[in-house]
Amino acid sequence: MPNVTTHSPNVATLDINRADSALCAVLSRLLEPIARLSLAFGITFAKVEEVLKRVFVQEAIALDPEAPSHGLVSRISTATGINRREVTRLTGATPAERAVRQPVSAELIARWTTDSTYCDQKGAPRILRRQGPAPSFESLAKAITKDVHFRSILEELTRLGLVVYNGDDDCVTLGNTDFVPQGDAAQMLELLGHNVGDHLVAAVANVTGNGPKHLEQAVFADELSAESAAALKPVITAHWQALRNELVPTITALIEADRRAGRNQDQRVRIGLYSFAETASVCPIKPRRGRGVRRLSTAVKEETLP
Repeated sequence: MPNVTTHSPNVATLDINRADSALCAVLSRLLEPIARLSLAFGITFAKVEEVLKRVFVQEAIALDPEAPSHGLVSRISTATGINRREVTRLTGATPAERAVRQPVSAELIARWTTDSTYCDQKGAPRILRRQGPAPSFESLAKAITKDVHFRSILEELTRLGLVVYNGDDDCVTLGNTDFVPQGDAAQMLELLGHNVGDHLVAAVANVTGNGPKHLEQAVFADELSAESAAALKPVITAHWQALRNELVPTITALIEADRRAGRNQDQRVRIGLYSFAETASVCPIKPRRGRGVRRLSTAVKEETLP
């Protein structure tokens, strides 16, 4: 029989040192994909830092919304560790707001598509020589920044799929006139923010004990082959389709029932399902001659916060 376990972590049961260590480990795990996403879209650390500061300040205010405005900056600074000047700026007390420099890649593409030096008579972006005097990719990059070598910028834009470099004629072609690295990025990111955001809000509320509990469960298994992991996909898809087909008419009926009853319709729900598979960092140990077979125990875990 596989080992099935259920755990319900509660931050209140941990001492301060253990909670701090555990939270830092969790933050590292959560921020890894955030960093990966930011880098994939050419978003710099400075911009992410600005967003994080603003969110910290907003959440610090939300902790005690009824607190008097007097001493607000000091309270926020103490809670967040952000200096008072930055807190003042972020709370809007200072009209002038520090601008965060947009990615070099975005600036370069904007210049390439609008500057007559780098556009043809019809206003379309020119195919540029990789280096040399204007109009060239080198001159364009240097017009944006002298802190980053133009070859590094070219490599980054190529990685994002925004430009195409032809080694035969040593020229660079702009592949996308918008700073959209892949597909319909705006719509994809909006969905990502809504789905992952609500999931994370639910998980955090369960751990901190603030507000009602949310259903958040997952089944974890290791010691699967790539073929077995692939075999799970149609099973997962079928269950999701069945769940969706049942949920949609049920929710529609409930909305109509609320409307007929005149109830306050101020609630929203999000019900989702996700699956994830990757190569495990630790593989089962192969048997060695003359010794017993040593294997990692198969683990199937249901993680739940009731």
